[in-house]
Amino acid sequence: MHDLSSRRLYLCVAHRVDMATFLPAVLRGGVDVVQLREKELPDVVRLTSARLMAPICRDFGVPFVMNDSPELALESGADGVHVGQDDVSVDHCRDVLGADAVVGLSTHSSLEFDDALLHSATYFSAGPIVPTPTKLGRPGTGVDYAVACQERSDRPVFVTGGVSADNIGQLVSAGLRHFVVVRTLCEAPEPELAARALRRALGLALENV
Repeated sequence: MHDLSSRRLYLCVAHRVDMATFLPAVLRGGVDVVQLREKELPDVVRLTSARLMAPICRDFGVPFVMNDSPELALESGADGVHVGQDDVSVDHCRDVLGADAVVGLSTHSSLEFDDALLHSATYFSAGPIVPTPTKLGRPGTGVDYAVACQERSDRPVFVTGGVSADNIGQLVSAGLRHFVVVRTLCEAPEPELAARALRRALGLALENV
């Protein structure tokens, strides 16, 4: 089974026309988990993108997961899938992908996290700690929620929402160790440099705890 406990920087990225150059750049910069998070485009486009991304991630030794659909994950050769509270169950993901696949589960409240711990997810996400454009209309949970989840969890908890090189040190100081990144890398004019800066800030913060 994949162990994500040593993984720190988790990129969520939508379909991009420049994926063949963008993805290797951020992987060189230090991203160590990748999710294709694409809800709007047809399955055929998602599969095309995933089939490009999966071997690139494999070359870097980085787990690659699909969003929402274990069936598309299986078809694309992904290492697993990430599901939300309104998607298919973790048990269904295991039925489709098997016991060794990566299965991630989003949580946004203490009650959801209580339930999540009962399931065989590989890792959890907690947040967004601040409101974010990728989750329109969802209020921020605050940092304390993510910290409380990590303290109770026997598996990695990846914090979501506005993670950047400017605030990752504060998040590490609060007790967090695993981070989902979207805009900091996806909107960067130089993605590899942005990833390196983020990884450097993370490394410095970890040295001081």
